[in-house]
Amino acid sequence: MKKRIMVIGPGQAGKTSLCNVLNDSDRPLKKTQDVIYGKYTIDTPGAYIENASMYRYLIAAAQGAACVVILVDQARPVEVYPPGFAKVFTCPVFGVITKAGTATDNQDWCRSQLQKIGVYEPYFSIDLPAGTGIKELMNCLFKIQEISMESGVSS
Repeated sequence: MKKRIMVIGPGQAGKTSLCNVLNDSDRPLKKTQDVIYGKYTIDTPGAYIENASMYRYLIAAAQGAACVVILVDQARPVEVYPPGFAKVFTCPVFGVITKAGTATDNQDWCRSQLQKIGVYEPYFSIDLPAGTGIKELMNCLFKIQEISMESGVSS
């Protein structure tokens, strides 16, 4: 089984939209109720990060991931991640600030949130409707996924 890119974030942060871009898919945008395994991604429900009792499901799903992408929504700055949360994952973790074209005053807050939860730079700021930052993020993620596949580690 191939390693995928796992996407984590609160509701409405853009997880499914990002997964659609990464999978070159047009799956309908609706509240994700279950973990959805796409061609290249693992799309997780926002409820899994919004409820501490669900963290174990994220950690379990990450066992099949080449890397984890943690989203922070620039348009809606809400603290949903506990301090050091990124450190529970054994694969690389990347921080992505979504909706970067909106509420630009919140960018520093988003960066500090990613630092607080243990995500190291570089951080990627993306705006899906405008296409901003997507190419750079995709290049990074697919390179990590390829390295993971070449390592011969199966999930």
